[in-house]
Amino acid sequence: MRELAQLRQTVDNFRAVEQRAQDAGVMIELAEESDDASTATEVEVELNALEGVIEKVELDLMFSGPHDHSDAIVTIQPGAGGTDAQDWAQMLYRMYLRWAEQHNFKVSEIDYTPGEEAGIKNVTLSIQGDRVFGYLRGERGVHRLVRLSPFNAGSTRETSFARVEVYPDIQEDQIDIELNPRDLEIETYKSQGAGGQNVQKNETAVRVHHIPSGLIVTCQDQRSMRQNRERALHILKVRLQEIEERKREVELKKLKGEFVEAEFGNQIRNYVLHPYQLVKDTRSNYETSNTAAVLNGDLDAFMEAYLRGS
Repeated sequence: MRELAQLRQTVDNFRAVEQRAQDAGVMIELAEESDDASTATEVEVELNALEGVIEKVELDLMFSGPHDHSDAIVTIQPGAGGTDAQDWAQMLYRMYLRWAEQHNFKVSEIDYTPGEEAGIKNVTLSIQGDRVFGYLRGERGVHRLVRLSPFNAGSTRETSFARVEVYPDIQEDQIDIELNPRDLEIETYKSQGAGGQNVQKNETAVRVHHIPSGLIVTCQDQRSMRQNRERALHILKVRLQEIEERKREVELKKLKGEFVEAEFGNQIRNYVLHPYQLVKDTRSNYETSNTAAVLNGDLDAFMEAYLRGS
């Protein structure tokens, strides 16, 4: 029913634009026949408005991937940079929370591991809403921060890295992955919240290690160990499915001659807070000097620039 509603909305939007374009054509003919300045001005206003509507419809058509209308699972991990990197990972975590709030998307923490001194070692989020994965799929990759470090006495300029992974939270019947119980190591532990405190007296959190791939999935947002185990296994299947789909994409790009290795140093976006203010995406080349707005979740322009160029 959700997919049907989405398809109906797409068709309705197209038909509305089509009708409006036909009406604009009639208005142009009337303006030419009457040679009236006021009618010509009215036509110009309508054409400018129609251009904006068409741009929106064009953007809607970019959400044509198989999972673009799905919810998303987002994982943020610090890279090189020590405490600065852990703090940077937390800044990204806050940035995506603010973005989700602006769009009225529902957010829940699947897993949260705080850093010893500051920031986070790992966080996994579930973000629910229409087109969440479609918007966020361009955010996966390495994000690089340049700033004056608040964690050393000299406040020297430091460069930190964090990796963002985004997976579509697809339904179980859409997953082709079968897990062999012998390939899994499952352990339990006490859930932790921000600050490192245990939020459960019992060991309800679950960590699943998939031995063949080396993937580790943790879940602590459900009320029982059984629910956390089921959720962790589902996320593991989602990640394995995403790996298989990416492999197929890589092979296709190799055949087309478009493949570039996604190494850790190949960041997708740079956030510079010193000696100047700039956020620039390395793929679309979209940039802004309003770094505060970006770090407060103003990401739509970056996401749309990526979608239009991909």
